[in-house]
Amino acid sequence: MNETDPLVTALAGLVVDIVWWLDSCGDDEVDPDSAVKMTENVAFVVKNLPAEQQQRLIQVLGELADAESDPNRRDQLWSFPFACGLLDAPFPGDGAA
Repeated sequence: MNETDPLVTALAGLVVDIVWWLDSCGDDEVDPDSAVKMTENVAFVVKNLPAEQQQRLIQVLGELADAESDPNRRDQLWSFPFACGLLDAPFPGDGAA
């Protein structure tokens, strides 16, 4: 298996964090329509990656989730591929991909 570029890992985690924030922030923080548009755009871009890159993203997110100590962030990392349409069902919460 190829070693993941640290930039890829960092950016994957940031994308999940931003989408999580957009999903959880209040209407007084971000316009709800803008949050939905941005979240849909992220899902569109991720869903249109080549299949190999989609699988690599899923793998990186699983690795991040396995290493995450915050249970809320771990859940977000696990559920992101499902929420974006990359998987038909969410990862199990125990880290088994």
